[in-house]
Amino acid sequence: MKATLIQIGNSRGIRLPKPVIEQCGFEGEVELEVRDQHLIIRSASRPREGWADAFARMSEQGDDELLDIAAEAPPAWDEEEWEW
Repeated sequence: MKATLIQIGNSRGIRLPKPVIEQCGFEGEVELEVRDQHLIIRSASRPREGWADAFARMSEQGDDELLDIAAEAPPAWDEEEWEW
């Protein structure tokens, strides 16, 4: 995909198509990095940011039980011979 540099005051910028912004999960701010003459744009927010603290609070409140109950015995089809 190509994009044209546009004049923005004394600077230049590029317009990112909406589908690209949505696919990358960009919201508000992005981080820019130049590496070997390549511009890298990534979301400023990190996936799973704050999860460790949330899990610690859940543990303190006793709200960290496993919700998926394991079967008492494995199903018969799991023990039988079968082929792909």
